[in-house]
Amino acid sequence: MAGIVDAVNYNTSIRSSVAVLERGVKDTDDGFSALGLAGSSLPGGPGAQRQRTLISTIMRAMYSRMFCRTFAPAAMLFLLVGAGIGQNTARITLDQAIDLALAHNHSLKATRTLILQNQAQEITANLRPNPTLGLDTQFLPFFSPQDFSGDNLNNVQQFDIGLSYLFERGHKRQRRLQAARDVTAVTRAQVADAERTLAFNVGQQFVSVLLAESTLQFALENLKGFQQTVDIGEAQLKAGYIGEGDYLKIKLQLLQFQTDVSSARLAKKQALVGLRGFLGYNAVPADYDVVGELEFQPLKGNLEDLQSRALRERPDFRAAELGITAAQSQVLLAKANAKVDVNGTYDFSHVSGESTASLFASFELPIFNRNQGEIARTGHALAQAQEQQQSASDTVLSDVANAYEAVRSNEEVVQLYTSGYLKQAQDSRDISEYAYKRGAASLLDYLDAERSYRSVQLAYRQALASYRTALEQLKEAEGTRNLP
Repeated sequence: MAGIVDAVNYNTSIRSSVAVLERGVKDTDDGFSALGLAGSSLPGGPGAQRQRTLISTIMRAMYSRMFCRTFAPAAMLFLLVGAGIGQNTARITLDQAIDLALAHNHSLKATRTLILQNQAQEITANLRPNPTLGLDTQFLPFFSPQDFSGDNLNNVQQFDIGLSYLFERGHKRQRRLQAARDVTAVTRAQVADAERTLAFNVGQQFVSVLLAESTLQFALENLKGFQQTVDIGEAQLKAGYIGEGDYLKIKLQLLQFQTDVSSARLAKKQALVGLRGFLGYNAVPADYDVVGELEFQPLKGNLEDLQSRALRERPDFRAAELGITAAQSQVLLAKANAKVDVNGTYDFSHVSGESTASLFASFELPIFNRNQGEIARTGHALAQAQEQQQSASDTVLSDVANAYEAVRSNEEVVQLYTSGYLKQAQDSRDISEYAYKRGAASLLDYLDAERSYRSVQLAYRQALASYRTALEQLKEAEGTRNLP
């Protein structure tokens, strides 16, 4: 039995076994020879048929595992394409998801109405004062009806009609309009910043969906592969090569794989529901899915270039800069409001048969109120806007630096896995599996290697998701979806 498997000669054994499988395993004796198994060396007595059944089961399981590893991706793609043709399931990319969110997200739509509200305020700010029409009549003989006559109306009663208008001085209307336009410009930048935040939220949630999908596919592959191990264990139990205790350990371990599949399915469903909330619940059908891979995307460019670009692209920083302009407009408006307006009136009067016209002008004497308080307040508001602009600049630089370092840190973690740990974990699992199925390793060693392999693979997928999320954070910090 010592010559059945030698872990050191693992690769040579695999190649010889695959060669036999490719020839179709012409007969059972060839299968025994290829695996280094003589019929007489197997325990269990003279039951040759039982031995052949066991070895045939093992070889079919091995071939099934190799087929799955080689052709499963293509088969899965074929099934997905076929399912897509038959069911027309909506599948969206990340860019399409962001476009849908920008078009259908109700919170963003509500924020965009602020622009329309400010544009309406521009109309109000540009309105001129309405003229005032005045009418009056005096000495009407209500209590002497007999005096109502043409001569009485012409010679006794008095009629007046007047028109007055407020003449604004200091270019108040122009200052109001410019101040309103500047507020609208700030609001536009703030809405663009809301779009930037929404794009990040969609990108982050999209990565969560990709992680859930990758985890689900990995869990399904593990379940199918371990099911082969259970089948072999069952055959070994029936042949008498393992005890019922070892077989039950294998069978119970299958529960963990089945639980992983159920948890992965739930995680994907929840991630899709969360993404749908950002897209607009009615923007996509309930059975929609995403298109994309949880893969590594290298980042080019240095920190200084990214920070300079962010200062040009970030809408919140642009809003802070426009806030200074808006504050300056408020200062000019406050000074214009300090100018005294003139109220002019033209009156036409008819008294005792005589018609006359009169002109009047009135205005306040700016002795006490010269709008000093508002002028002072807007001056302080301008200083506040300038400080807020500096604070926004610091925030942009800090955000980019933090996001950049997060990307580099997660990149190092991903490279640790791809530099060898992934392959080492898989090789360890494969060697332990190969050795266990041929009696050269214990069940506990095999299960431990299987757990280590799953742990490394899941940690690698989480590292990729963290890296992609860090990239989304950097895009948000940059204020653009296109990184160098």
